[in-house]
Amino acid sequence: MKRLLIACLVAGTLTGCASIFNGTTQSVVLHSAPQEGAAVSVTNRAGETVHTGTTPVTLTLKRGAGYFKGESYTIRMKKEGFADKEIVLTPTVSGWYFGNLMLGGLLGMLAIDPATGGMYTFPDSVTGTLNAAGTPTSSAGSLTIVSTDALSPEQMRHARLVATAR
Repeated sequence: MKRLLIACLVAGTLTGCASIFNGTTQSVVLHSAPQEGAAVSVTNRAGETVHTGTTPVTLTLKRGAGYFKGESYTIRMKKEGFADKEIVLTPTVSGWYFGNLMLGGLLGMLAIDPATGGMYTFPDSVTGTLNAAGTPTSSAGSLTIVSTDALSPEQMRHARLVATAR
């Protein structure tokens, strides 16, 4: 156990913790819901296509795009009968990057991990939720306006009850 700790301290001093434990690439699984089998294309921040295929798929993505620059990817999903979906996959800083502080890896923190991209991480899995074509999508804080002519008599009674209760 003592030898392992010494080896980790030496490795942490000479290399980057995140590069050792994370590596410079990461496997990410892409799914589509409610159905798999959506056509998917993935492009990097430079606009280069890194993958085309169908869901589900496991991709190996580069974590870094340059010194202190995490790679980001745009994932586009298409399936007949569903609206197209676009997801931007951006990295976060890995907790292993801060391991350099504990192991005295100043070289790893300022040079190796930022240069290799090992300091970044992605989610292990990404799911694109496909909405039926023609179905409006809603988001938090959105407002939907409905004409009272489109409401049933029961819905109108409920609306009046709610309005008078306030």
